[in-house]
Amino acid sequence: MSRREVWWTAVGIFLVALVVRAAFAAQIVFPKPEDTAYYFGVARNMLEGRGLVSDALWSYATPPLVFPRPAFEVWLPLPAFLAAIPMALLGTTFAAAQVSSVLVGAVVPVLGWQLARDVASERDLPLGRARWVALGTGLTSAVYLPLVLNSALPDSTMPFAVIVLSACMLMTRVVRRPDGARLTDVRLLALGILFGLGALTRNETAWLAFIWVVFAWRSMDAPRIVRARAIGIVAVVALVVFAPWAYRNMQEFGSPLPGQAISNALYLTGYDIFAWNDPPTLARHLALGPAGLVQLRLIGLGHNLFNVLTLLGLPISVLGILALPWQGRPFALRPLVAISLIMFVVTSLVFPAATQWGTFLHAAGPVQVLIVLSAAFAIDAGMDRLGRRLGWTKQVSWVGVVGSVAACLLFSVALLPSFGSGSKTTMARYDELGPRMAAAGHPADEPGIRLMSNFPIWVAETLRVPTLALPDEPPRDVLDLAAAFPGARYLILSDPEGKHWPADLEADLPGSECFTPIDLGPYHGAGEDPLASTTVYQIECPGSTP
Repeated sequence: MSRREVWWTAVGIFLVALVVRAAFAAQIVFPKPEDTAYYFGVARNMLEGRGLVSDALWSYATPPLVFPRPAFEVWLPLPAFLAAIPMALLGTTFAAAQVSSVLVGAVVPVLGWQLARDVASERDLPLGRARWVALGTGLTSAVYLPLVLNSALPDSTMPFAVIVLSACMLMTRVVRRPDGARLTDVRLLALGILFGLGALTRNETAWLAFIWVVFAWRSMDAPRIVRARAIGIVAVVALVVFAPWAYRNMQEFGSPLPGQAISNALYLTGYDIFAWNDPPTLARHLALGPAGLVQLRLIGLGHNLFNVLTLLGLPISVLGILALPWQGRPFALRPLVAISLIMFVVTSLVFPAATQWGTFLHAAGPVQVLIVLSAAFAIDAGMDRLGRRLGWTKQVSWVGVVGSVAACLLFSVALLPSFGSGSKTTMARYDELGPRMAAAGHPADEPGIRLMSNFPIWVAETLRVPTLALPDEPPRDVLDLAAAFPGARYLILSDPEGKHWPADLEADLPGSECFTPIDLGPYHGAGEDPLASTTVYQIECPGSTP
């Protein structure tokens, strides 16, 4: 392909991906799930001059436990920084925050296309087939539901995908040209910057750095000093990029790195992130016994394989996963295959409960592109074999491209509106909550008031009131939490799924008498009451002073 054709193809794929993502993002009107609301809320607080803080205290494992809460005790800041850029220009709205994720997400199919070009070149495919299989990878990624969905949400998924895909392609280029291990080599500097930005996005970047060290040391055909220099240059640049954030974390949390990784591995359910008096411990984890420990990990494996990688990508996902043992062998894919396998295995087996709440989901963007690429090459190989068997005289690789794009587009068009509808339903709930509480004589925004909820981030970012996460623990433990934070006067319970709430209140366990349901009055709008599945309790024990 000529340079001009390469550029025009890349621009065309980007524009297709951009239009698709913008059209879907317009249907998502509320930051759902809660991690999206967190990034958006921190970006808004930063632009309002409050600093890097959050009004939600959703994890009690890392001090200081204060309001406003210093942000990113667990997660990392780059998604919030990216969201803040368009918000500074267009206003501090969720729609403005989505601009960053749409633009970043539209880059991912272009990177998938380039990666497919690398593989096609390595396999010496005929020019026509190489063009079509690369174009098929790019256009299929542009309409592939898991990638489109996450491109509408300003969180870590798409930035991490761009960083990993770019880094993996740079790794193979550096290794193939060992003379590039000079101090001023742009590729090494770029790789170091990517690692630094990755460390500001997701903790899985540590695996990417490990892969680079092993890959460079084993695959670079150069003296040891050259290999060591290549590894060292990247490490120094990455540390320079990450150092300011490490210093900030040290000042705020007493550690330069994000915390809680060990406790996350000991979760029995995702609700352990909210633990107060019953935090995850090794003894409690091992108390499951051998059968329970194996079952928990099988659940984690099943969740990541089916819920994350397969269901939303049908039918392409099934073909891509099945074809990976054959299509994932090229040298150009080795770093991407390695990090995909490591992330899948580690999150499934080491974090089996936490991953059911999104640990692997938000790191899976690069894996989704790998699956699409695998499917595209499998379809190309199948069409070529069929053509040879039937004696076709013309190349028909385009048929496979049209089929895969059409299948993914049909699936996305059918399912995407349901996500938009869900966001509207959630927005209606929280739009209604504040006014109804005030009308019932229990305004949530009085000075000194703090709320508690099983969805603390959504409550905090919509009502703009300091909000505590509800531990999935008995009423007495929750009262102990409320006592530790004076002003925690109301509990907002929506769509409860935990073990204790509201079951413990219905069972009248000790402390239940301190939680009194509030009558929020009738709903005067059209349709179903948005608060039909929400109950607000006043937290006040008989005989106590309000």
